[in-house]
Amino acid sequence: MSHPQSYEILLVPGFAEDTTDAGEPGGAIRSAVVSATGETGASGYPRYSGEGIVADIDPATHAVEALLVDGAELAFGLSARIKEKDTETDTETEAGADR
Repeated sequence: MSHPQSYEILLVPGFAEDTTDAGEPGGAIRSAVVSATGETGASGYPRYSGEGIVADIDPATHAVEALLVDGAELAFGLSARIKEKDTETDTETEAGADR
């Protein structure tokens, strides 16, 4: 299976349930573009890294299976969402890294 080469990860407040708000200005409190490292993370999924964020992402479901932000776990009250960056149509999916 071919894996996406990069994603944009959006960190949003946990109470932002509407996924359409994540891409709007003010929706995400931090964003980063992460690129495939060629490694497999401890979760068994491809590892992506960039701009202080390291994530293991399931390419089939777009779920974030593991996430470090500046070397630490995701802060409580935050949720990670992703946008695939190497396709013509960005798909935004709430990831599995809610805290």
